[in-house]
Amino acid sequence: MSGSDAAAVSARPHGGRPDVDAPDRADRLARLLQRNGALMVLVVVVVVGALAFDTFGTAENLKNIAINNAFLALVGFGMTFVIISGGIDLSVGSVFALGGVLAGWGAQHGLLAALLAPLIVCTLIGLVQGLLIARLGLAAFIVTLAGLLGARGLLLAITDEGSKTYLIDRDSAFAALGQGEVLGIRVPILIALAALAAGVVVLRRTRFGQTLFAIGGSESASLLMGLPVRRSKTLVYAISGLLAGLAGALLAARTSSGVPTVGVGLELDAIAAVVIGGTLLSGGAGALTGTLAGVLLLGVIQNLINQVGGLSSSYQAVVSGAFLIVVVLVQTYLSRRQRLPGEG
Repeated sequence: MSGSDAAAVSARPHGGRPDVDAPDRADRLARLLQRNGALMVLVVVVVVGALAFDTFGTAENLKNIAINNAFLALVGFGMTFVIISGGIDLSVGSVFALGGVLAGWGAQHGLLAALLAPLIVCTLIGLVQGLLIARLGLAAFIVTLAGLLGARGLLLAITDEGSKTYLIDRDSAFAALGQGEVLGIRVPILIALAALAAGVVVLRRTRFGQTLFAIGGSESASLLMGLPVRRSKTLVYAISGLLAGLAGALLAARTSSGVPTVGVGLELDAIAAVVIGGTLLSGGAGALTGTLAGVLLLGVIQNLINQVGGLSSSYQAVVSGAFLIVVVLVQTYLSRRQRLPGEG
């Protein structure tokens, strides 16, 4: 071999196998886009929005986007845990509303009751659902659909068929959790960021988190490896219920009322944000940071639609739905691309 030939071969990774290198690069690119695509699109949309509308990039508007989506972020984080494990939770919208009403009721008896009532009840609802799914092997779709109906029914019973609203004193310590600021940042945003940080550590640095990824990848293989599958699946629904109840309580604190009509369709928004953020509906892959990007992307798009004006709520829903379909199609392609690295 001549010196020039040897130099050419040594310059190629893997000893000069371009047919292997190209698919490897494409596979890495597909993985990068799946994990960070929502963040990339979010940055582009924010830049375009700031250039197109003078009022979009103002600090006040961006603060409004953040606070309006902090509650969905909390629900989305819980949903991420569930979907990574291969499950689904359709009850979060009703549990969210129930948490707000229980917080409003508890606020009549003090700060501790306002906090504990929604957190305990909503966590118990998630725990019962998790036990039915993990211990009895019932379908998550059916169990959480029943949870949706049950939580909404309990909510209506507490509020006299939805006719009663619990008002919260705006000067109370509980109301400060929704309306107060620390260093110019609203408390619900700080709580959502704290939940994000804790969730990232749990998912990436603990045995429980790694077990969830394993269960979502293959539950049968996880059982063969001796992983605590049933306990872990039970816990994710309890976590989902806890975060949904917390989000509802914070919304009640912000609006100074526990309103029984909120949360309708919230479970679909949460699932959409999770999927847009790169978590696979089939389970086994996902990240809370991606969910946050998905939540903010949905919020920014909604804000831009409002900036344009002239679109009814029906057409706004059409735009959001079309965007979700595009994202799911892209995610499906990217996930298949990772499973088939030999394709060009």
